[in-house]
Amino acid sequence: MLPYRDSKFTTVALVVFFILALAYTLFEARGIILGPTITVSGEISEVHEQFVMIKGQADRIFSLSMNGKQIQVTKEGAFAESHILAIGYNRVVLEAKDQYGRSTERALEIIYTPPSTDSPPAGGSPQTGSQPSQDATAGTAGQAPSTDSTVSASSTVPLAQ
Repeated sequence: MLPYRDSKFTTVALVVFFILALAYTLFEARGIILGPTITVSGEISEVHEQFVMIKGQADRIFSLSMNGKQIQVTKEGAFAESHILAIGYNRVVLEAKDQYGRSTERALEIIYTPPSTDSPPAGGSPQTGSQPSQDATAGTAGQAPSTDSTVSASSTVPLAQ
């Protein structure tokens, strides 16, 4: 027989070893246990610009989609996608799926209120007549005015990939 078989030190060392092994196993399996997560930077509730940039972080994912359209994610899980808002209430749904088939959703509720056309343009006097102001026909600052009130998806600037 071995003299150290019934030692308290051996028993304590084995218990500590198995506790550490179990803790390490749970740490490494956290991706399987927790599933995919989506973190969006800032809660957007009401905006006055038609184009918004939705940025965030997605962890432990296989794919990420915004309103059903696949979006690009970096190796670290960061994403940034532009979105055109309709006037009034908008709902943007982000859905992440992991390699095991589990999914999670994150819904953003955004209210787009266009800038008021009742106030006079900055730096000028109020316009007279029924002619619309240039600010009322422009989509956002820095864009040329358009003749119709809708903005097509082809007028957006694509994100760098």
